Amino acid sequence: MTTKFYDRLSNDLTQLLENPIDHNVIIEVGEAPINQIFKAHSYILQSRSTYFKKRFNETLFNVKKLKIPNISVKVFNSIIKYIYGGTISLEKLESSIIFDLLIASFELDLDELVEHLQTHLVTNNASWLKLNFAQVIQKSYHKNFEIIQNFCNNIIAKNPDTIFESENLNSLPEDVLISIIKLDDLQLEEDKIWDYVIQWGRARNPNVPANLNEWTSDNFLTLKTTLKNCFPHIRYFNISSEQIIEKFYPYQQLFEPKLWSDINIKLLSHNKPISSTILPPRKIISSNLPTRTIRIPSNIISNEHALEILSWICRKETPYTESNPYEFKLLVRGSRDGFDVKNIYEICDKVSNTVIVLKVEGTGEIIGGYNPLEIRNNINRKYFYSKDSFVFSLKTENLKNSIISRVKDFNRAIYYYSSMQYLDFGSALNLRDNLKAQKNSYYGILNYEKPIHSNEDVFSVEEFEIFKISPLK
Repeated sequence: MTTKFYDRLSNDLTQLLENPIDHNVIIEVGEAPINQIFKAHSYILQSRSTYFKKRFNETLFNVKKLKIPNISVKVFNSIIKYIYGGTISLEKLESSIIFDLLIASFELDLDELVEHLQTHLVTNNASWLKLNFAQVIQKSYHKNFEIIQNFCNNIIAKNPDTIFESENLNSLPEDVLISIIKLDDLQLEEDKIWDYVIQWGRARNPNVPANLNEWTSDNFLTLKTTLKNCFPHIRYFNISSEQIIEKFYPYQQLFEPKLWSDINIKLLSHNKPISSTILPPRKIISSNLPTRTIRIPSNIISNEHALEILSWICRKETPYTESNPYEFKLLVRGSRDGFDVKNIYEICDKVSNTVIVLKVEGTGEIIGGYNPLEIRNNINRKYFYSKDSFVFSLKTENLKNSIISRVKDFNRAIYYYSSMQYLDFGSALNLRDNLKAQKNSYYGILNYEKPIHSNEDVFSVEEFEIFKISPLK
């Protein structure tokens, strides 16, 4: 039997890192002014990472000097401790730092750490992954990121509009798009998948005419070349004859002659054999699959946040999880319409059932409130009655669970004072003046059940948005 003294070994090697006797490597990490020098030992680094082994083979000096500007000091500090001591502590790290740590670990060929960090993020930081879905999907489509990819694919398969109706579709790398359209359980009609693939391809070739009738043979050849790796994953023989005529015929020059012939044979005689590969139909969960779901037009909150807010509005005991029965119509966005409270009164005058969300400057907090009443411009110093208003603080990487605080003094639920640029939810959330330029807004505790913030701090915002909430028709 072999006795393994790993704890002592880890501690001794960590001490060697903290007091780098006989070091022969100097690593400059980060970019000035936030950079730092680490002193290390080449034998330890290259025995733990093929990245360093390759780098050291490129350097012939006795003392090797490396620069790694694309990894932050905070991230590399965790990595070097893992390399020396085999330990990693994630409890006090923000989700964004853990994700950066994952990307850096991949770049440094630390496969064991890559797997561990993926599992940790999916298990403990799923909300952050969903909120930052575009960033995650852009950076994580590598063969070593199978755990994160499965997480993303599961979301996309069930909610394809997450990516196909987003502004990020056209910027997806080809391998990411292919991995998505290969999914057997992608809950999207095949003709719509075709539409999105064509949209992606046309976006890659902005010089082709917008009007298809003006296309030349060269235009079709250009698009065919762009999409050649995507086409094998379209399930051509699972599209109705009507959709073939509507969607395929305008683009028939994109098809290889044999495939185009087989599509037409199947169109005319469904049972006649063909030589082209027939992919199986996708596993659609419901035959009544809606053609599209509602995507929240927000730069602050995720669909998950929106469903949580809707659950509070409807006072549901079981929260909404996927199906969104309401529309979020964007009325005001600070970066678009200005940050003065007076703009809220002017744009939203006589509009009821609104939700305001605010991203607090410097902390990343997402706070806000639901106002069922009409917003009233030219009303000065007056409280209004409501039994249904509430304020909230939403779950983020720094807040494990969302907080909702409902009104308890119904007569003092909402306070309007437009000429002074005051808009208050009782005294629980008080919006003042220019929300971005001035740090005059503040949290309170009166008139609502509980505070949504531990301190009655003043704050300014990085961004804010107001939505009109309406049932889908």
